[in-house]
Amino acid sequence: MAGKTIGIGVMRQSRRRGALGRGLAALGGGVLALAAAGPVAAVAAPLVAADLVAAAPAPARPAAAPLRFVLIPKVSHPWFDLVHQGALRAAAMVQGQTGHPVTIEYRPPAKAEVAEQAAILEAAIASRPSGITIDLLDASRLRPLLERAVRERIPLTVFDSVGPEGLGLPSIGNDFCIQAAIASERLAVLLASKGEVAIMQGVPTAPNHAIRVRCHREVFARFPGIKVVATPADNDSIDEAERQARLTQVAHPALRGWVTADAGGGIGIARALKALGRQGQVKVVALDDLPETLALIGQGVIDSTAATRPGAQGYWSVVALWQQGLGAPSLERFNTGILVEKGP
Repeated sequence: MAGKTIGIGVMRQSRRRGALGRGLAALGGGVLALAAAGPVAAVAAPLVAADLVAAAPAPARPAAAPLRFVLIPKVSHPWFDLVHQGALRAAAMVQGQTGHPVTIEYRPPAKAEVAEQAAILEAAIASRPSGITIDLLDASRLRPLLERAVRERIPLTVFDSVGPEGLGLPSIGNDFCIQAAIASERLAVLLASKGEVAIMQGVPTAPNHAIRVRCHREVFARFPGIKVVATPADNDSIDEAERQARLTQVAHPALRGWVTADAGGGIGIARALKALGRQGQVKVVALDDLPETLALIGQGVIDSTAATRPGAQGYWSVVALWQQGLGAPSLERFNTGILVEKGP
């Protein structure tokens, strides 16, 4: 019908000009011919179906639903800052791939206390996020909350840890026992397999720290000349590690070497040795590669370190949560590997 209306308009205009053929030619000539045909044709032109489609506004695309992932570390700590950075990189990737706005809510406890971490986890569950990843301070005490999250179908992973038996939670991290064995075997070599040693425990109830302490002991048990004389705990605090290391060195003046179960322990031990003037005399093999740890290796206060990859743990924790939300089958273990750093 629209085409016929235009045709009639052109024909009437053409009669006024005295030539039907000229009007038909104008119709066949497209937009330029219509413009030349005069005001009637110009009024008729908007009735063309194609022009109506072109003029209609495009239908609004539905806004992509936002995604919100909650990251709960053991405590506020430089190592967990690196985990957070990895999570932010994953968020940017997911947003770029999907168009969904992605937010990482970083909720560290002020202290490495189970009750505080439990309160943070409970609040996170109540907020119904797109997923939660947590580094457990105590798998047994936190199990009821983890079970609640599973029942409520909130995607859930643990990083730098292992989940309670039977929950099947994906775990993102390295092999904690192998990491500890690398460190304690290195210390045995440095001490020529004899002497008093100490193990800085970190948080005794944390699954990864407990595994490392156990594996340190297993390695030292293979060397009859090595005796573990102290196992202080720093509760994932560098300042507390320094305080405990000072007390331990004073109580055990023959102590010749240290290993640790957490990232900050080696830094605290090294600070204590420098304060006591014992750097170089007492050997330290640390864990992880925080900037201060690497600087202390360069100074010869720490011999070496067996490092995790915190950025990779944060990244893959978020990716695993995103995939869970899409219904993808989950993996039991994401092994992010171990790096070894030695002095010159």
